[in-house]
Amino acid sequence: MPCTPRGCLRLLDHAGVKLEGARAVVVGRSPLVGKPVAALLLDRNATVTIAHSKSRDLAGVCREADVLVAAVGRRALIRREFVKPGAAVIDVGTNRDDQGKLCGDVDFAAVEPVAGFITPVPGGVGPMTIAMLMHNTLQAARLQAQQF
Repeated sequence: MPCTPRGCLRLLDHAGVKLEGARAVVVGRSPLVGKPVAALLLDRNATVTIAHSKSRDLAGVCREADVLVAAVGRRALIRREFVKPGAAVIDVGTNRDDQGKLCGDVDFAAVEPVAGFITPVPGGVGPMTIAMLMHNTLQAARLQAQQF
């Protein structure tokens, strides 16, 4: 399983977010994060919509989400008015602000008061991606050892 999408689901599980029956919106359609995380959410019985930066009424689509995953690569694209109160917000974005500081796709300061759960950038999905890389490496080593 890809490391970043696996890390996103691990964060949601740790936060106690119920995925079965939840409405999930994934903003981003990349083959590395957007599409795989959408597939994993579908596997967990969430109802998934994939949107992108050119989606019509992106704010309206996002407001329907119980779980919102931002993986589009646009600094602070997801603002307060995009988020349903109490929604879980996973920010996968890695961007730089005007001062060169790392920031995400979500305007964290504006969204945090309305979100039920939110991941920061830096310090959220990034470390989980590394942890899942280690998990996948260990799993691969175990499978390799079983073959001999």
